[in-house]
Amino acid sequence: MNSAALAAALVDRGLDPSEREAKQAVFEQTLERFSRLPAARPLSTHEHHDTRSAVHAWWVPGRLEVFGTHTDYAGGRTLVCAVPRGFAVIARARNDGALHVVDARRDQDVTLEADDVEHFLQSSSRGWRRYVAVVLRRFARNFTAASLGADVVFASDLPRASGMSSSSALMVAVAKVLVEVGDLDQRREWRENITSAADEAGYYACVENGLSFGTLSGDGGVGTHGGSEDHAAILTAAPGDLSAFAFVPMRTLEIVPLAPEWTFVVTPSGVPAQKAGTAREAYNRLAEGTRTLLELWNERSGSACGALAAALMPGAMSLQSAAAPAAVAQLRAWIRASRVPGWDPAALERRLDHFIREDARIAEAVVAFGGGDAARLKRLAADSQSDAELLLGNQIPETSELARTALALGAFASRSFGAGFGGSVWALVERSRAETFARQWTPDAFIGRPGPPLVEL
Repeated sequence: MNSAALAAALVDRGLDPSEREAKQAVFEQTLERFSRLPAARPLSTHEHHDTRSAVHAWWVPGRLEVFGTHTDYAGGRTLVCAVPRGFAVIARARNDGALHVVDARRDQDVTLEADDVEHFLQSSSRGWRRYVAVVLRRFARNFTAASLGADVVFASDLPRASGMSSSSALMVAVAKVLVEVGDLDQRREWRENITSAADEAGYYACVENGLSFGTLSGDGGVGTHGGSEDHAAILTAAPGDLSAFAFVPMRTLEIVPLAPEWTFVVTPSGVPAQKAGTAREAYNRLAEGTRTLLELWNERSGSACGALAAALMPGAMSLQSAAAPAAVAQLRAWIRASRVPGWDPAALERRLDHFIREDARIAEAVVAFGGGDAARLKRLAADSQSDAELLLGNQIPETSELARTALALGAFASRSFGAGFGGSVWALVERSRAETFARQWTPDAFIGRPGPPLVEL
């Protein structure tokens, strides 16, 4: 196993060839640090003949959200792709039950055991180590007595806390290692609940947000009430293409190619989109708004007369069902008459308006990308950016200004993306001038042609 071969294999799987040298450097750093780990304890004769004796390598990308901000957890639609930046991961099984994870770039590490992980989370966990601990806790809970010992080394060229799903990608990376070393996909609990890549993405999302997945019981997660668009893109995106997903349940709607003469240029805003403290509270407030709307719908429609209840689909599982065109007027009336503790009716109606407008953009964007309609995409992106600023209220001056600057520099569409309160911005430009545009836009901008999803190399 060497870095050049790993980078070449990644290009073979759909990564833009211009990224080969950069990915070789990331894998080289990972392999070098892996080579300095203490020697593994010799495996038994039986173990030498199974996969637990092997060294594995993965690429785990970040996610670019084209449209669909704060819609997935409410059952709406999104349009996403994998970015050509992410995590290089090298791992092997351990026989002592310990999970040892090393960040090769920052020379940081953590060693955890399932029996002690809860204490670790309650006492001192911060930053990336917390995400590792949350995965281990959930897997130990869902797969009793599984062998979850592993050495894991990663290096990432994905900007941290940038709205490109660096935390979700790290959690997925650790989860894939544990599935491999513990043969978890061969266990009854896995087979009864996870039968497809979509199921796997949905389960990993529930590991992060703490919800149960089928009979795989939940816990506290990382404390954010997010959905599964990140995990859908990371595990199932198609290189060179954009993927439209719907959620609750998660399913692929359409795959649309990005025109070969176009590319995304992506830049972090420089303001971290942290999933902690006041930013987490603001993020969760948006999720709670959709949950409050759904609860209001189900409560009021369930008590309506029989004919009205049948027409308005009582018992909706997602806000998309409750916000169907035939039902919106009734839901608005209930919002205005509501007295939900902690919620002003006007705030709930703004949350509903954003969901309806952003969710509807997905189908229109698929048509625009499919037809190469730059003018239509410019309008969609501008409207989406405006709605995020005025209806969601999740934008900061830096992200709004970067979107405006991109248009001034000649991009034909641009918007911020991700959870908000920081994060990143994408611009859509002609591929022939992407490098020049990136240099003019910000020092940290990079070309972001849709890349491959998670892949074992």
